Amino acid sequence: MIKEDLLQYEKKLYAQGINLIAGVDEAGRGPLVGPVVAAAVILPKNYSLDGLTDSKKLTEKQRDKFFEIIKKDAISYGVGIVDAKTIDEINILEASRLAMNIALDNLKVKPEFILTDAMKLPPRENVKDIIHGDALSISIAAASVIAKVTRDGIMYELDKKYPEYEFAKHKGYPTKKHLENMKKYGILDNYRFSYRPVKELESRIRSEEVKE
Repeated sequence: MIKEDLLQYEKKLYAQGINLIAGVDEAGRGPLVGPVVAAAVILPKNYSLDGLTDSKKLTEKQRDKFFEIIKKDAISYGVGIVDAKTIDEINILEASRLAMNIALDNLKVKPEFILTDAMKLPPRENVKDIIHGDALSISIAAASVIAKVTRDGIMYELDKKYPEYEFAKHKGYPTKKHLENMKKYGILDNYRFSYRPVKELESRIRSEEVKE
């Protein structure tokens, strides 16, 4: 298998005299609980970090290591967090877009160009959305790590508050155990009530209350 050149998109921009490139990605579209988190990262020109790729392909230990390195090496990085209530109000696609825009606004250095993981960001200009971008661009891969580790940290804090839900294990994703815990302990305010498993359980609880 040929190893992807993670600088392929950046190199095309460098050739045009564009050096301040922000990679943008999000974490947490699928979970039933908690926020969606996005990150924007501007790396130095021709930056290399052996082993860095899409955060989903990395172990937690690798992500944590890269998280610290990227924060130290980046020209600038920003994070955007959109809570479950807002996700319910505007839908997860728009919430992810909003989180990305917040992350970009939180950069201390303005990028000349933006690379995103398959997300269009109107009305911003100079944006290229790349399918599977987190595995094809080092800038997006770096953003995916910052977003993922940041979101996991939020879920660890939620786990301390509600240990019976085991958020540290499943990070809010709809695993069998998570669904069982939801039914056993109920639905917290941090849940995404527009998501089907949450909506169905809430409806069931209400119908049972009416019967009583």
